[in-house]
Amino acid sequence: MTRTATWKHAERMVAKWFGGFRTGCNGESRRDVEHETLSIEVKHRKTLPAWLHNAMAQARSEAEGRTPIVVLHENGMPYGASMVVISLSDFVDLYGEVS
Repeated sequence: MTRTATWKHAERMVAKWFGGFRTGCNGESRRDVEHETLSIEVKHRKTLPAWLHNAMAQARSEAEGRTPIVVLHENGMPYGASMVVISLSDFVDLYGEVS
């Protein structure tokens, strides 16, 4: 599978998980997945940073029945602008079918 097909496939699969559809690349700058209530941008990489995997593993190991998340905060960034990373399956468990 080519690199291009791989990221397109990832967008299709995420769209399927959320009950939306892939918008495709038509030269416009817009979200990757069309959905009624979410603005979904998909980033597919060959590998994600080890520190991110490690952070999620730590959150999972300490979860004790809670939902594991990782909060990403950049120095100088307002805390409300921090990003939250959660597994797709945990997101669906929390919010149910989002389609």
